[in-house]
Amino acid sequence: MIDIKKIETLLHNKKIKSTAMRNVVLQYFLNTEKAISLKDLETEFHYSDRTTLFRTIKTFKEKGLLHAIKDGSNSTKYALCHKNCTSENHIDIHPHFYCVQCKNTICLRKVSIPTINIGSNFIIQSTELIVKGICDNCNTVA
Repeated sequence: MIDIKKIETLLHNKKIKSTAMRNVVLQYFLNTEKAISLKDLETEFHYSDRTTLFRTIKTFKEKGLLHAIKDGSNSTKYALCHKNCTSENHIDIHPHFYCVQCKNTICLRKVSIPTINIGSNFIIQSTELIVKGICDNCNTVA
Protein backbone atom coordinates (compact mmCIF):
# COMPACT_ATOMS: atom_id res chain seq x y z
CA MET A 1 0.00 0.00 0.00
CA ILE A 2 1.35 3.40 -1.01
CA ASP A 3 0.96 6.14 1.57
CA ILE A 4 -1.18 9.18 0.82
CA LYS A 5 1.74 11.61 1.25
CA LYS A 6 3.61 9.93 -1.63
CA ILE A 7 0.51 10.11 -3.83
CA GLU A 8 -0.10 13.76 -3.00
CA THR A 9 3.58 14.56 -3.67
CA LEU A 10 3.44 12.86 -7.07
CA LEU A 11 0.31 14.80 -7.98
CA HIS A 12 1.78 18.06 -6.69
CA ASN A 13 5.00 17.54 -8.69
CA LYS A 14 2.93 17.12 -11.87
CA LYS A 15 0.81 20.17 -10.98
CA ILE A 16 -2.33 18.05 -10.57
CA LYS A 17 -4.84 18.98 -7.89
CA SER A 18 -5.29 16.19 -5.36
CA THR A 19 -8.84 14.81 -5.12
CA ALA A 20 -10.15 11.62 -3.57
CA MET A 21 -10.71 10.02 -6.99
CA ARG A 22 -7.32 11.04 -8.35
CA ASN A 23 -5.67 9.68 -5.21
CA VAL A 24 -7.30 6.24 -5.44
CA VAL A 25 -6.75 5.96 -9.20
CA LEU A 26 -3.07 6.86 -8.83
CA GLN A 27 -2.73 4.39 -5.97
CA TYR A 28 -4.24 1.70 -8.21
CA PHE A 29 -1.67 2.43 -10.92
CA LEU A 30 1.16 2.43 -8.38
CA ASN A 31 0.08 -0.97 -7.04
CA THR A 32 -0.12 -2.77 -10.40
CA GLU A 33 2.54 -3.79 -12.88
CA LYS A 34 0.30 -4.10 -15.93
CA ALA A 35 -1.17 -1.43 -18.14
CA ILE A 36 -4.76 -0.56 -17.30
CA SER A 37 -7.68 0.19 -19.61
CA LEU A 38 -10.57 2.50 -18.84
CA LYS A 39 -12.75 -0.63 -18.69
CA ASP A 40 -10.41 -2.10 -16.04
CA LEU A 41 -10.81 1.09 -14.00
CA GLU A 42 -14.59 1.03 -14.40
CA THR A 43 -14.64 -2.54 -13.09
CA GLU A 44 -12.33 -1.75 -10.18
CA PHE A 45 -14.15 1.47 -9.28
CA HIS A 46 -17.68 0.35 -10.15
CA TYR A 47 -19.07 2.88 -7.68
CA SER A 48 -17.53 5.76 -9.65
CA ASP A 49 -18.80 7.75 -12.56
CA ARG A 50 -17.26 6.75 -15.91
CA THR A 51 -16.82 10.39 -16.92
CA THR A 52 -14.86 11.15 -13.75
CA LEU A 53 -12.56 8.18 -14.40
CA PHE A 54 -12.07 9.27 -18.02
CA ARG A 55 -11.26 12.84 -16.99
CA THR A 56 -8.82 11.58 -14.37
CA ILE A 57 -6.98 9.49 -16.98
CA LYS A 58 -7.03 12.38 -19.45
CA THR A 59 -5.55 14.77 -16.85
CA PHE A 60 -2.87 12.27 -15.82
CA LYS A 61 -1.92 11.75 -19.46
CA GLU A 62 -1.84 15.48 -20.27
CA LYS A 63 0.36 16.21 -17.25
CA GLY A 64 2.91 13.47 -18.02
CA LEU A 65 1.86 11.06 -15.28
CA LEU A 66 0.52 8.33 -17.63
CA HIS A 67 1.26 7.23 -21.16
CA ALA A 68 -1.18 5.56 -23.56
CA ILE A 69 -0.54 2.18 -25.15
CA LYS A 70 -2.32 0.84 -28.21
CA ASP A 71 -1.56 -2.87 -28.05
CA GLY A 72 -3.92 -4.10 -30.76
CA SER A 73 -6.58 -5.23 -28.29
CA ASN A 74 -9.06 -2.54 -29.43
CA SER A 75 -8.68 -0.88 -26.04
CA THR A 76 -6.22 1.86 -25.16
CA LYS A 77 -4.33 1.01 -21.99
CA TYR A 78 -2.43 3.32 -19.68
CA ALA A 79 0.68 2.94 -17.54
CA LEU A 80 2.70 5.23 -15.32
CA CYS A 81 5.24 7.42 -17.05
CA HIS A 82 8.87 7.83 -16.19
CA LYS A 83 9.22 10.32 -13.33
CA ASN A 84 10.85 12.87 -15.66
CA CYS A 85 8.00 12.94 -18.19
CA THR A 86 6.20 16.25 -18.49
CA SER A 87 3.12 17.51 -20.27
CA GLU A 88 5.37 18.79 -23.07
CA ASN A 89 7.83 15.92 -23.23
CA HIS A 90 7.03 12.25 -22.71
CA ILE A 91 10.40 10.50 -22.50
CA ASP A 92 8.88 7.06 -21.91
CA ILE A 93 10.22 5.39 -25.02
CA HIS A 94 10.15 1.65 -24.45
CA PRO A 95 8.43 -1.38 -25.95
CA HIS A 96 5.37 -3.06 -24.47
CA PHE A 97 4.55 -6.76 -24.21
CA TYR A 98 1.01 -7.98 -24.90
CA CYS A 99 0.15 -11.49 -23.70
CA VAL A 100 -2.19 -13.20 -26.15
CA GLN A 101 -3.48 -15.50 -23.37
CA CYS A 102 -4.22 -13.30 -20.36
CA LYS A 103 -4.57 -10.09 -22.46
CA ASN A 104 -2.29 -8.14 -20.09
CA THR A 105 0.09 -5.49 -21.38
CA ILE A 106 3.28 -4.63 -19.51
CA CYS A 107 5.94 -1.98 -20.01
CA LEU A 108 9.39 -3.30 -20.91
CA ARG A 109 11.22 -0.36 -19.35
CA LYS A 110 14.63 -2.02 -19.38
CA VAL A 111 14.48 -2.72 -23.13
CA SER A 112 15.36 0.07 -25.57
CA ILE A 113 13.70 0.68 -28.89
CA PRO A 114 16.43 0.84 -31.54
CA THR A 115 17.18 4.23 -33.07
CA ILE A 116 15.56 4.55 -36.47
CA ASN A 117 17.22 6.75 -39.07
CA ILE A 118 14.70 7.58 -41.79
CA GLY A 119 16.34 10.59 -43.33
CA SER A 120 17.12 14.20 -42.53
CA ASN A 121 13.76 15.63 -43.60
CA PHE A 122 11.75 13.55 -41.14
CA ILE A 123 11.07 14.42 -37.53
CA ILE A 124 10.12 11.42 -35.40
CA GLN A 125 7.77 12.44 -32.60
CA SER A 126 6.97 9.03 -31.17
CA THR A 127 7.78 5.38 -31.63
CA GLU A 128 5.64 2.42 -30.63
CA LEU A 129 6.71 -1.20 -30.40
CA ILE A 130 4.37 -3.95 -29.26
CA VAL A 131 5.81 -7.40 -28.68
CA LYS A 132 3.13 -10.12 -28.60
CA GLY A 133 3.38 -13.59 -27.15
CA ILE A 134 2.84 -15.51 -23.92
CA CYS A 135 3.91 -13.86 -20.67
CA ASP A 136 5.97 -15.62 -18.02
CA ASN A 137 2.90 -16.13 -15.76
CA CYS A 138 0.88 -17.84 -18.51
CA ASN A 139 3.90 -19.79 -19.70
CA THR A 140 4.39 -21.40 -16.28
CA VAL A 141 0.70 -22.37 -16.12
CA ALA A 142 0.72 -24.08 -19.53
